[in-house]
Amino acid sequence: MLVSMKEMLRDAKEKHYAIPAFDVSNYEMMRAVLDVCEEERSPALLMGLEVDFAGKGRELLAAMIRAASELYTIPVCFHLDHATGLDAVKAAIATGFSSVMFDGSELPFEENARRTAEVVAYAHERGVTVEAELGHVGNAMVGNEKATVFNENAEDTLTVPDEVVRFVAQTDVDALAVAIGTSHGVYRSTPTLRIDRLDEITAVCDRPLVLHGGSGTPDDQMKAAIEHGVTKINIYSDVVGAMNAGLKEKLNTITNPSTWPVFVFESAREKMRAVVREKIRAFGSNGRV
Repeated sequence: MLVSMKEMLRDAKEKHYAIPAFDVSNYEMMRAVLDVCEEERSPALLMGLEVDFAGKGRELLAAMIRAASELYTIPVCFHLDHATGLDAVKAAIATGFSSVMFDGSELPFEENARRTAEVVAYAHERGVTVEAELGHVGNAMVGNEKATVFNENAEDTLTVPDEVVRFVAQTDVDALAVAIGTSHGVYRSTPTLRIDRLDEITAVCDRPLVLHGGSGTPDDQMKAAIEHGVTKINIYSDVVGAMNAGLKEKLNTITNPSTWPVFVFESAREKMRAVVREKIRAFGSNGRV
């Protein structure tokens, strides 16, 4: 069965490691994450994105991951990533997500806090963990080009430590995503994380901290963030990029148009597994189960 993210992050916080959280859009991505997490004895934190929920997508993805969680001996959490409304949160909880994120980071502080508190009240009544975001992690080059907005003034959107204190007090959120210099998607240049700002946040916040935009961020900076308090790091572009590269490589070599998917995805599967394994080991979540 699926477990709450709250327990996973509590252990990571106490033992000073981070859990890589992987957005999964299909069976192949799910399988790559779960198989490698099982092999590495790492907690498995899978996430779902609204872009994949059209039609019965939400229900199908949740049902697939719920069923898969029964087949593994590691704890598995299925987390809703970047919901922007209470209705989306309610729908996810109704379909079996064990954790949710409400993203009000583009809202004014008071509106973000008010709406996050509504989500927390609803989710906590149902035993579901809530993550929120304070400050704003923008987009670099993401899968939907309409959503790609390069933020040239990232310093203006960093998380403010004084606001963290007020936000946690007003919302009782379980985990907090902070902005310290990362972006979603593929970077145009190497980011530089504000570890000094992270230290200021950890000094006033007792909740597990989350870093979005982990793909493409150098491992040494990720490890520094973990050492200074980050317990969950979101990964999507690195995995989906590996899948797409593997598919391109394979499809450019096959001549049989009816080649079975098990062979079409062969290279993609191995490339995704390599990324998942590298993140697990880099973040220190291996051997924790």
